[in-house]
Amino acid sequence: MSMRIAIGQLSSSSNHSKNLLKVVSLIERAIKEDVRLIFFPEATDYLSQNAEHSKFLAHKSPRFIEELQGKVKMINKTANRSIDISIGVHLPPNEKDKGDDRVKNVLLYINHEGKILQTYQKLHLFDVDVPNGPILKESRSVQPGSEIPSILSTPVGKLGSSICYDIRFPELALRLRKEGAELICYPSAFTSKTGEAHWELLGRARAIDTQCYVVMPGQCGSHDVFDDEWSKTHSNSTNTVERRSWGHSLIINPWGEVIASADGMDQKDGDLIIADLDMDLLKKVRENMPLIDQRRYDMFNI
Repeated sequence: MSMRIAIGQLSSSSNHSKNLLKVVSLIERAIKEDVRLIFFPEATDYLSQNAEHSKFLAHKSPRFIEELQGKVKMINKTANRSIDISIGVHLPPNEKDKGDDRVKNVLLYINHEGKILQTYQKLHLFDVDVPNGPILKESRSVQPGSEIPSILSTPVGKLGSSICYDIRFPELALRLRKEGAELICYPSAFTSKTGEAHWELLGRARAIDTQCYVVMPGQCGSHDVFDDEWSKTHSNSTNTVERRSWGHSLIINPWGEVIASADGMDQKDGDLIIADLDMDLLKKVRENMPLIDQRRYDMFNI
């Protein structure tokens, strides 16, 4: 059985249609390489100028998702193979949100039939003032999630879902491992400042903590956040933060070794990195150092 995964690294703009074309192209490339599961970054559907812009764009994301589901089903049927998709997108608020107009930052798992098997809503929001860097307040436009995701059985193993800033909170990763995760993904749009300092370090730490494969799809390069109809009438440079992401997508094994990586340069059609997962290695690491059995659950509530 093939245990091949891929990351589709790209630079999303504020244009849903152009972003979808990049995603479809990367899926088509991956399925030719016998990839069974491809991971895309956080906010693949769009990146915005500011909170107001994001709230506008989020209402177009359900159409993006619906079209992607159809494309996934068609690609699998045409290739006579099967590839599943993990992709970060936004959802608009609904009537259950009781007047909260902030969007939802979510991770979708779409199977080879185009069906959504899981929607995980980001738990930890990126509210920081980076020294000599940008001031970013994700909570201005995004609702925090309130549920730990269940473990998904995938063609390449048991998957635990997280998003970007979640990587800084090891208790979530440890909980996913305790629930049976063999892979944990962190689709992200890391800033260049924090990415240079901590991106690889955090990924390797979570892999060592959990003895899981860690998959880190990253947004990359400069983002064109003015490529949509809203920008023509609402663009305001005084309320716009330059959007640039770190890239350097990674796949890390349970011993903390980087087994596949991308660079930080944006490529026109995106970048594809591929790795074969060795579950015998995962089993060996866990047997030789049985951390899950040695944890003091009587002392720590994880």
